[in-house]
Amino acid sequence: MSNSLPTKVRKFREHYRKHHQPSRYNGYLHFSFSMLFALSCLLFSTSQLDNVSLVEWITIPLTFIYANLVEYLVHRFPMHRPIRKLKLLFRRHARQHHRFFTEKAMQFDNANDFAAVLFPPYLIFFFLVFFAIPAGLILAYLTTTNIAFLFAITAFAYFINYEIFHTIYHLADSHWIYKFPFMKSLRELHLHHHNQKLMSHFNFNITYPISDWLFGTYYRKEREQDKTQTDKTVHPA
Repeated sequence: MSNSLPTKVRKFREHYRKHHQPSRYNGYLHFSFSMLFALSCLLFSTSQLDNVSLVEWITIPLTFIYANLVEYLVHRFPMHRPIRKLKLLFRRHARQHHRFFTEKAMQFDNANDFAAVLFPPYLIFFFLVFFAIPAGLILAYLTTTNIAFLFAITAFAYFINYEIFHTIYHLADSHWIYKFPFMKSLRELHLHHHNQKLMSHFNFNITYPISDWLFGTYYRKEREQDKTQTDKTVHPA
């Protein structure tokens, strides 16, 4: 795979592996840690539920929508715009991830390239300590303990979904997973996002493009083709 990469991408990948990737890094261990950590938190939260009421179950769809919005806003702004005190996110995503993977070079060379896709452990702990736990405590105080744990369950399930989908998008084009039409369609959206001309403007949802639809940043090739066809109709040659 490396020999067929565009020269700029190949050189950046070599630089990234040398200067930004731990020498003993193992992509499978990284992926396993992320999944096991999130799944453990999810299962612990599930074990704490007690006689959940019908109203409390509404927490799940509400948290799902909230998580989709957070995914969108964090990706659209700090990950693609250098914001003070959040430049680490911008550097890791816009300066590294989008140079490691481009529209012409989307797939991993090997499992150790997971380092350029998965959240590093320190960021997982950062979001847990400064966002997930405080949010859970506030919800438990203002509402019920069940609601707080349902929030945690949905949030960790969404994180697992995010990491799995993002990893899948960078597999080989011929991978069997793309026999599922919805995975192929979602991957196409992410492929467009890795177009250097589009990445700061379109397709910020990694999982489901709900917020992209709501905020007008959903992009697909058909949209451009439809516009071209409309222009031809209005201004015939």
